[in-house]
Amino acid sequence: MKSRSVLTWMGGVFMIVAAGSAIQLTGWIRLQAHAETADLLKGCTDVPEAVELAIRLNDRALRIERYLAELDRKKAEVDTSRAALSETLARLVAESPATPKSKAAKQDEVNEDVARLVAVYDQMKPEQAAVVISNLPPDFAAEILMRVQPENSARIMASVDPNQAAVLTSYMGSRRARQ
Repeated sequence: MKSRSVLTWMGGVFMIVAAGSAIQLTGWIRLQAHAETADLLKGCTDVPEAVELAIRLNDRALRIERYLAELDRKKAEVDTSRAALSETLARLVAESPATPKSKAAKQDEVNEDVARLVAVYDQMKPEQAAVVISNLPPDFAAEILMRVQPENSARIMASVDPNQAAVLTSYMGSRRARQ
């Protein structure tokens, strides 16, 4: 019967320690584990189970203290990293251009680039242009063919493989239908 009460008492102690650890890990209450073997053993040095339990509890308390110290160190690292990231973000935002290009300005730049490219294709011989056009994505090639001079477009299309010309023609037709 006595061993049952000791086991019940030990179970209660473990439950209290576990509950305390859970509360501390959730951050509700900040506990400090200071288990001194001498205090735990007052009047119990003749019970080997009590001595062993006191030693184990002391070891557990020391592990918990080291774990909490490690958590505090990691929390400080995270805070330092967060501050550094915030600083870097603020610096990047300050260095970025004040007025980003509008969508219309970006589209104007693209249109200028395409216009320059179309001028190059207008100057090329149709056979040379056909070789290049055949290797471009069909939607981009169709866009170029629609913008070059009509007579140049016709000569280029005549120099392209018939299957490729059919694909390009379908892309050109679908683009016109969308406009």
